[in-house]
Amino acid sequence: MRLAILVLLFTFASTALAEHNKLTPEQIADGWISLFDGDTLFGWENTSDIDWHVEDGEIRATTGKVGLLATTAEFADYQLHVEFKAGEKTNSGLFLRTPKVPKDPAKDCYEVNIAPFDNPYPTGSIVGRQKFPPDDDDREIPWTAYPPQLAEGAKVRPLEPSDGEWHAFDVSVKEKKITVRLDDLPIIDYVDEQPVLRGHIGLQHNKGEIAFRNVRLKPLNNKPIFNGKDLTGWNTDKAEASEFKVTPDGELQVLNGRGQIESDASFCDFVLQLECFVNGDALNSGIFFRCIPRDFMMGYECQIQNGVKDGDPTQPVDCGTGGFFRRQNARRIVANDREWFAMTLVADGPHMAAWVNGYPVSDWTDTRKPNENPRRGLRLEPGTLAIQGHDPTTDLRFRKLQIAELPTAEE
Repeated sequence: MRLAILVLLFTFASTALAEHNKLTPEQIADGWISLFDGDTLFGWENTSDIDWHVEDGEIRATTGKVGLLATTAEFADYQLHVEFKAGEKTNSGLFLRTPKVPKDPAKDCYEVNIAPFDNPYPTGSIVGRQKFPPDDDDREIPWTAYPPQLAEGAKVRPLEPSDGEWHAFDVSVKEKKITVRLDDLPIIDYVDEQPVLRGHIGLQHNKGEIAFRNVRLKPLNNKPIFNGKDLTGWNTDKAEASEFKVTPDGELQVLNGRGQIESDASFCDFVLQLECFVNGDALNSGIFFRCIPRDFMMGYECQIQNGVKDGDPTQPVDCGTGGFFRRQNARRIVANDREWFAMTLVADGPHMAAWVNGYPVSDWTDTRKPNENPRRGLRLEPGTLAIQGHDPTTDLRFRKLQIAELPTAEE
């Protein structure tokens, strides 16, 4: 009996742990991606000697010089959810639109602080920009006694967030405005008339113990690039053996091949999101980007191919969905044929990364010498998008194609 209870408790604990760092189908459909897969630091870079590591589904740090664990990808406008657990003397923070090594968080990024109440910028404050709570608010409400009926916009003075319990930031970063909710309470509404426009997301360790989990992001300011009615904004000059048409359900269907449909517009740094349906077994297609305009498949390629070797999802066939063809294979196949799946592609400078169903599958930086043709070298110039018809078996559908261009430093 005792053994059965222990097994039951272990199973329950394992199941509860597995639920963290996983997106729901609803979140995936809404455009969310996981920045932390729950098992590894894939997609992150340690910028100091801090002992960042993954343990029990958490990103943890305890010692090392002040520094960040930064995303390899850059973002501009987004919603961000991050859960954190801080020790009694912890000083940490969530960095937004940051360089990997910021010099002054009051100027070259935004730091949402995690710190005791005696810090000049207690937890929830934006360091050097806006304090929470304001100095004229002297009410004290302990973290464990938030009334659920607390009015929207009400201010609270936290006692100590460094209580070893889990808390959550929900942040919106959109153009020049940043809003912060702490444990679902609105605490910061900040406008920067000279905003930092884009950058990495960073988890800081300054001192003490800190842990993070459920780090997820939803890109904002996406604009549709397919209207669901016709091929306006796209050309089929290089369709060749492929057929491209709009279905009665407003989807872009790709049949046969070899050929491509190409965007009229060019894009340089961007976040692209779409949904895809592969109507066959391990069919081959791809999303080409930064293409030489009006040339034939002369761009980087984010592969679509859901086949696996020997039933092992970590062994993709022919690069794998979300991999960068001939550059980096997808580390896991997470999409299924004959089911809609979501893809997010980020291109920022020489760096590119892809998520499939919100899971990070590739992360690659082009270190080759510059070349107009990305098949031969690094292309940083804007280029068109292209969707590939691969061969006579091609039968895919696409929907929800939308893109958000990342601003340049000069904008």
